[in-house]
Amino acid sequence: MYEQTLFQAGLTSNQAVIYEILLKNGSLPAGKISLKSRFKRGLTYKILEELISLGLIEKKEEKGKIAIFKPSHPLKLQDLAEHNEEKAKNAKLALSGVISSLISDFNLVSGRPGVRFFEGLEGIKKVLDDTIYNNQEKKLFTFSDVAGYVSYLEDWNVRHYAPERKKLSIYEKVIIPDNTKALDYMKSYTANEFTDIIFIDHNIFPFSTEINIYDQKVSLVTFSDKTHIGVIIENQAIADTLKSVFNFCWNFGKKLLKDDQPEWMKKQWKEENKEDEKSGGSEEIKIKNNKNQTDNDIDSEAKEGISAP
Repeated sequence: MYEQTLFQAGLTSNQAVIYEILLKNGSLPAGKISLKSRFKRGLTYKILEELISLGLIEKKEEKGKIAIFKPSHPLKLQDLAEHNEEKAKNAKLALSGVISSLISDFNLVSGRPGVRFFEGLEGIKKVLDDTIYNNQEKKLFTFSDVAGYVSYLEDWNVRHYAPERKKLSIYEKVIIPDNTKALDYMKSYTANEFTDIIFIDHNIFPFSTEINIYDQKVSLVTFSDKTHIGVIIENQAIADTLKSVFNFCWNFGKKLLKDDQPEWMKKQWKEENKEDEKSGGSEEIKIKNNKNQTDNDIDSEAKEGISAP
């Protein structure tokens, strides 16, 4: 009757059987418990000792008499469930600290990329959180469907993701289709001082997927009306290849699409250029000090990657 519930509370199926027998019959010696459970006596004693260690039953022994076992109050089960919940939280926290290293070691030995799938908006949030909380290089290269993003996650982005990325100083380069919703949203984006943008023609280059490239990982999330899916791929070669593709697009977009940017972007670029000139060409510009240092490093990598043989 209670076996499944007891199992969910943290007991093994055998422990649940023995505990329920005592709960319904009261104090019993091991022999009768063995008969009712149909477990062999040796196994019965083993399970009884396990339940005693969990605090769920008590053993009464008197000199010259057979030992009797009785159930503890059922509220002890609640204590057990809470203990297991706390233990699971601690295990999850401990695992999160080493999971990247474990995956890296697995990939090195197996030669296969680590791939994780996520579904629904909550799953997509986990994928996006990984780009900031598990980003050792603090660099993010993104192809972003901002219009789709804000259609489903605008409040979460404003209240959580953008402020967290800003707090953690994660610098992002992002290529965005220039539809009206994206232009309006990015004009007042919360983390703009840690963000460089190139807008591309949404009629020629539409996309409804966000691709994030960071460290040795690539993540993809979809914001279509039909489905919300997220994927994290962890593989150095895949990440490096897509980073090169991104840098190729960025390097040429910065040169060829300068006049196609919205007025507020043109103004921002002019101010950055003036600041650059005042600093005598220094790479340490704005808080930007960190941001532009990273920017210049990335551009150097891009130029090396596309130089003629």
